[in-house]
Amino acid sequence: MKILQPITIGTQIFKNRVLFPPLTTGYEDKDGTISEQSRAFYTRLAKGGVGYIVLGDVAPVRSFSVTPKLYEDSQIESFRQLADSVHAYGTKLGVQIFHPEYNSEALNALFDAGKMAELYSQLHRDMNHFVNEVTAEKLKQIIDKMCACALRAQQAGIDVISIHGDRLVGVLCSPVMNNRSDEFGGSLENRTRFALMLVQAMRAAVPDMVIEYKLPVITPERGKGGVSIDEAPIFAQWLEQAGVDMLHVAQANHTGNMADTIPPMGVQPYCFFADITASVKQAVSIPVSTSGRIIDPTMAEALLNEGKADMVGIGRALLADLDWVNKTVAGRPQDIIRCIGCNEGCVDTVLNRSFIACVVNAENGFEAVRSITPAKLPKKVVVIGGGPAGLEAARVAAVKGHEVTLFEKQNHLGGQLNIASVPPRKAEIRRSIEDLTQACHQAGVQIQQGCEADTDSILALSPDAVIVATGANSFMPPIVGIDDSQVCDAWKVLAGEQQVTGRVVIIGGGIVGCETAEYLAEQGCQVAIIEMSEKVGAGIGITVLPSVLETYRRYGVTQHPGLKVTRIEPSYFQGTQEVQEVQNAKEEQEVQVAQESAYELNFSCEDQQGNIIAFVADYAVVASGARPQVFDSSNLLAQDIEVVEVGDCVKVADISHAIKTAYDAANSI
Repeated sequence: MKILQPITIGTQIFKNRVLFPPLTTGYEDKDGTISEQSRAFYTRLAKGGVGYIVLGDVAPVRSFSVTPKLYEDSQIESFRQLADSVHAYGTKLGVQIFHPEYNSEALNALFDAGKMAELYSQLHRDMNHFVNEVTAEKLKQIIDKMCACALRAQQAGIDVISIHGDRLVGVLCSPVMNNRSDEFGGSLENRTRFALMLVQAMRAAVPDMVIEYKLPVITPERGKGGVSIDEAPIFAQWLEQAGVDMLHVAQANHTGNMADTIPPMGVQPYCFFADITASVKQAVSIPVSTSGRIIDPTMAEALLNEGKADMVGIGRALLADLDWVNKTVAGRPQDIIRCIGCNEGCVDTVLNRSFIACVVNAENGFEAVRSITPAKLPKKVVVIGGGPAGLEAARVAAVKGHEVTLFEKQNHLGGQLNIASVPPRKAEIRRSIEDLTQACHQAGVQIQQGCEADTDSILALSPDAVIVATGANSFMPPIVGIDDSQVCDAWKVLAGEQQVTGRVVIIGGGIVGCETAEYLAEQGCQVAIIEMSEKVGAGIGITVLPSVLETYRRYGVTQHPGLKVTRIEPSYFQGTQEVQEVQNAKEEQEVQVAQESAYELNFSCEDQQGNIIAFVADYAVVASGARPQVFDSSNLLAQDIEVVEVGDCVKVADISHAIKTAYDAANSI
């Protein structure tokens, strides 16, 4: 495969054409030095076969960004340790140097003085105006600091200097954000002057190092910081002439929505920046790379074979499976655990000031402390439940060397992932079912579907340990009228077991309620969401929420936070013989269709001040959370069999909790 072939760029030979693009991970220490967590992650990537790793957002100044920093000599050693670690696997390491689009010195002074209100006010102002107010002299000082950072990187043994063409550099290049009237504003030549000065200064500072430039491109739909599509090939040629060895073409940002550059599932097509990258590649003679929803080796290989890129950036997909490259080399691409594009454990987590921890890979973010250890003594292990927790527990136990049997009472695997994949844009979740199932088969797990585990069937296998992963059941709150036949369960609606039409009230505005609202709105229902808390969709990720709200806007879904449903009552149509017949049919539970057409539901809701608010609808759909499904393991414990519970049957949470608790439990056996 071409993606596995070496490529020479500048003075360096890269062992393959797979690069890990710059991502903010949240792994670094507070002072910006490379922590043990960070070093373990990047080393594991190198061990997994990646040819080139770019350490994202390395600041050449003291800043408020939660990123690596290399602005003083004391920080060099941690970068040297990282470089040595990844070099041991033949992987090249780059640092992406950026400068924030604000006056870092002024903001640091406010922080040191404890003037936090002034700091936040100034930061907000700078993000919009610093690009147009920073002096030419200050810009030259910034270049000096970025070059000093590059020199420190060189001392640390880094292979590539990657210039971040977004952030301050990007807004200066931008026809949207740059309103200057001096030599750094106006024409494309003027707007890109700072970027080209920076490249030339970098080339002079570190003449023997490979210089890469991230070229952000503004598309008609997205982005502000960068150059336009028409300008990109011209600017690329200028960058090559200035001394750049490689370009990384990507979607421009600065819109306040990280979904523009790292889109969640269903928002952008696969390989969405490939054609724009190809147009840039045609204009230059240096290698060009790209990234953006490139999930598997087939997609990556196609980009190279079609001549659209020379290297391929695999970001979130490598978080999901750090052995993505090694499995490709071994001819086992079917064994790759593929990214589902949820953004829950990566982008959204970092935006919430935590660190990256992929939801489908329990080891990601914990590379220093989590790895599957071979069993000292192989045991017989039974897993009850074939949802994500059960499948992951079975996989890990089998990889350890245990003899594993999994029971699933349904005729299909995946548990709640089957309904989670139904709402708009969520079909890619099904990949988790496919990949976990494949991993279990590959590891030798014996799977018994359509077979509900009980004490006798478990004991017949003489297990040494039993992992209970029975999941959860949807919860119906004790509301008067909740048992009406036109009050449905969100889980059953998504599973296709119950159908609703017309006006629908969703009781519960969490993730399930919000996604069910989207699903029904697209089916033509008139939907209203009632939520007890002060916000509808509080659990939805930052990069996912804009798409949800856009669906609501398009279909007229209304949101009603701060309301508690206290009563649901049917209101019968009056005055016809048909109504009386329908009422009789309802009492006798004989004529479902007539019953549904004969009455509507009245909802009494109470707001936080005790006022009563009324709603009328044809159906209610309850999405009020879930409760653990209990499995009676007393007889197993009485036989001195080790029993451990994982996933939702312990605590109702999400796929990340299911995967991690299952991994840890199975790895401890």
